Amino acid sequence: MPLISRLATRAYYRYTVGGARVPAEGPVLLVANHNNSLMDPAFVTVAARREVSFLAKSTLFTHPQIGWLVKLVGSIPVYRAQDDPKLLGQNRDIFVAVHAALANGAAVGIFPEGTSHSGSRLSPLKTGAARIALGAAKRIGGAFPIIPVGLVFRDRNSFRSEVRVVVGDAFDWSDLASRADEKYAVRELTARIDGAMRRVTLNLDSWEDAALVHVAEQIWAAEHGSPRDSEATVSRLAMTASVLQRFRSRGDAEWQMTARELRAHARMLQRMGLSPQALKEDVSWPAAARWTLLRLPLLAAIPLASLAMLAYWPPLIGARWMVARSREGPDSFSTMNVLSISFQSILWTFLLAGAAGWSLGWWWGLATLILLPLTATVAAIVAERRRLGWLAVRRFFVRHLHRRRLGRMRKRQAMIAAHLNELLELGMQ
Repeated sequence: MPLISRLATRAYYRYTVGGARVPAEGPVLLVANHNNSLMDPAFVTVAARREVSFLAKSTLFTHPQIGWLVKLVGSIPVYRAQDDPKLLGQNRDIFVAVHAALANGAAVGIFPEGTSHSGSRLSPLKTGAARIALGAAKRIGGAFPIIPVGLVFRDRNSFRSEVRVVVGDAFDWSDLASRADEKYAVRELTARIDGAMRRVTLNLDSWEDAALVHVAEQIWAAEHGSPRDSEATVSRLAMTASVLQRFRSRGDAEWQMTARELRAHARMLQRMGLSPQALKEDVSWPAAARWTLLRLPLLAAIPLASLAMLAYWPPLIGARWMVARSREGPDSFSTMNVLSISFQSILWTFLLAGAAGWSLGWWWGLATLILLPLTATVAAIVAERRRLGWLAVRRFFVRHLHRRRLGRMRKRQAMIAAHLNELLELGMQ
């Protein structure tokens, strides 16, 4: 369901996809980290640009709220000992089915950590992905692509937050595909999968480090003019996190001082409503005027957008109420949010269309059913553009009204970037 996956992910997050490309045809095993429940399979499908069948724990198939969706996307149940030891024998048939799917050229997705979690780093991988790959290789006649997909969320539970999706390169495991020592092959292939996944994911000591690592990467990228694509960004984040971990384990006082500088600079940027990149830029009055004139047509759409947002206010409130009372863990928050908003918005649209058809005639009902969702979509786009436009205008005036203060902040940011560069070079030696 690539189209549904794109709609669901794009509606809730602002994301970019980078890295290698997943083969459009032929067998491929996609392995990804798992911090965000059913949003993770959606992002993997978006990255793959093709249909993907996922292995999912069997308890999801009977989940009262999301079981129908798990079945709809063609997931394959996996039975775990902690759920019901009596059903473990059924996994043999599942392995046979997965091997057959790969042999027939399908793309299969799996989360080798075994379950969705709220940890700040990869959990120890289960051996299931390696056993699936080795079993399928016997049917296919050799190794096939195993591709890691890294999902890096800036704040997984915040609406319209940033997500970096990175598709890693397939790695060589042909030497293991026909190895007689199966235990060794499973252990070694699991280790290679782990290494490949760590190259495209962000692994932190704790979530408290996330803000520090992100602001350090943003400052470094802004001052060095580095690309902001997903692959480069995640690579810099991972490098920064790794160096932070090394210096922390040594009790390095210099890194602690740099961390204090980073946090103080981040607080100042937040108060000014700026990002490290926005601080670095200096926009002229003519450029700002041209930018504003190009966006004036948005003003005409604001009244219509406001009406559409008002029309959908009840289902949005209802969805928030449902999510607030959900017993799911924090890694399921965004999934429940998307599902609740989608379900209640669809139901509300049909109710309004029915009311319009009953009171004004069936043409009005049909028009409401078609035009209201389209208008709401336009309203969401306008609201996003308006929010970003207001931020840009605010930043422009801040830059021109606080020139001296921002000049000092620019010098401070350049010094922090230089210091970071020294520490990163030292830490990677």
